Amino acid sequence: MGQKNAETRQKRRKKRLSLFYILGGGILKEDFIVKHTRMIVLVVLLIFFFIGNRYTCMQKLREIDRLQQQLRDVRFEALSISSELTGNNRQSQVELLIEEQGIELETAKNPPYELHK
Repeated sequence: MGQKNAETRQKRRKKRLSLFYILGGGILKEDFIVKHTRMIVLVVLLIFFFIGNRYTCMQKLREIDRLQQQLRDVRFEALSISSELTGNNRQSQVELLIEEQGIELETAKNPPYELHK
């Protein structure tokens, strides 16, 4: 009789481990699952929360990287424009631009002087 009980236990274990048993929902009737349903639901909810949190974090990191790259581009452009304006403010460059435009202006021959009251 002891051998028959051992054989039936092995058959039950095999039945419990079959794919059809798991996919059919039979595993949900197991004592362990029924006793710990609340804990299992809590763990599943926490897993979903952590996955969502990680996804949001990754999106924000991508946005930060994109904005840092955009900031680098804007800084480079501002530096380029600043150096160009500095070059254009030189007296020789201003005289050249006036000459190219055909504007009839000449450099003053006399130095400027102040009038005092």
